[in-house]
Amino acid sequence: MLEDCKTALERWGGVHELIDRWLDERRELLVNFLELKEACDAELEAVSKARIDAFSELLMDYISAGHFEIYPQLREEARAFDDHEALGIADKLLERLEMSTELVLAFDADYESPMRCKQHLARLPAWLDRLAKGLTERFALEDQLIARLHAAHAPDTSRAEARAQTRV
Repeated sequence: MLEDCKTALERWGGVHELIDRWLDERRELLVNFLELKEACDAELEAVSKARIDAFSELLMDYISAGHFEIYPQLREEARAFDDHEALGIADKLLERLEMSTELVLAFDADYESPMRCKQHLARLPAWLDRLAKGLTERFALEDQLIARLHAAHAPDTSRAEARAQTRV
């Protein structure tokens, strides 16, 4: 996952400051995820609620930034270039992103209070495995969204390449 994040940052970095910041947040989220996973593997009972909260906060911030800042901005760019095909693809990709959003919200709910955190601590490694799968798919879908909607204002050769890469 971390390698894919670096590739996406290299591919899309510099295209737009907002996306650059968001991809940096993705990298920070992944680093925090891996550290939490390692802590669980080392000694699950020693994982603190504060550590889970820090990860959950990064996760919620990342998801929120996507839904409320990045996706609308990307749609606006496609709209500005009157790219109806890109907007149709965006609708399909955004629909598919909802599943991982629901997964993140469920994780956050399971660990929101000290009591719930204590109740669900034994499930944390399984939760992290589920999140790894969900986030891997999410990042791939987001990369497709970035590729296709930014292609709305790219030269024709880049536009054709982005369409070829986007499989909905």
